[in-house]
Amino acid sequence: MARALTSRRVLGFALFAAAAAYTIAFVLVLVMAQLDEREPADVIVVLGAAQYNGRPSPVLRARLDHALELWGEGLAPAIVVTGGVGRGDKESEAMVGRRYLLAHQVPDSALVVQPQGRSTQASMNAVAGWLGERGRRRAILVSDPFHMLRLRLEARRTGLHAYTSPTDTSPISDNPALELRFLAVEAFKVPIAYLKSFAWFR
Repeated sequence: MARALTSRRVLGFALFAAAAAYTIAFVLVLVMAQLDEREPADVIVVLGAAQYNGRPSPVLRARLDHALELWGEGLAPAIVVTGGVGRGDKESEAMVGRRYLLAHQVPDSALVVQPQGRSTQASMNAVAGWLGERGRRRAILVSDPFHMLRLRLEARRTGLHAYTSPTDTSPISDNPALELRFLAVEAFKVPIAYLKSFAWFR
């Protein structure tokens, strides 16, 4: 009887701790989603999103347009586009992003294509490696608002000095129910990204 009572207490405490951790993570994701930290940097980094037969999806286009805005403000001398080849696609999200930016008067010399991987972690590894080879580490990270906290943690893991700047024109943000779903999922991913951001965990 005593052992069963103890087990229930341990289980109850574990569930309470997990719920508390998730709630804290959700609040932090929501707070970071509202912050725009744009500052002068070495590069503007656009996180990849879906492309359709060589054209950026509305989500990717919103991210690219935001990068164009930052570029127009003279905040960095180069834009890095990321994103690999999705299932069934013939070219990478990064190459589609490059073509879109070229069509909007960004010179080829200012564009860097990093098409490695199909995850945030892989993209950040590629960007950090490219910057590190050039002795640079300051980056403005562009993505959807819900993505900002995990991006910050991934940047910390790779040693980047990052500023997050979320797009405010994404169709995800225009749909409250859809955005809430993305925020909720991010709250699950953030604790793992947080642990990975420490050197002893890598």
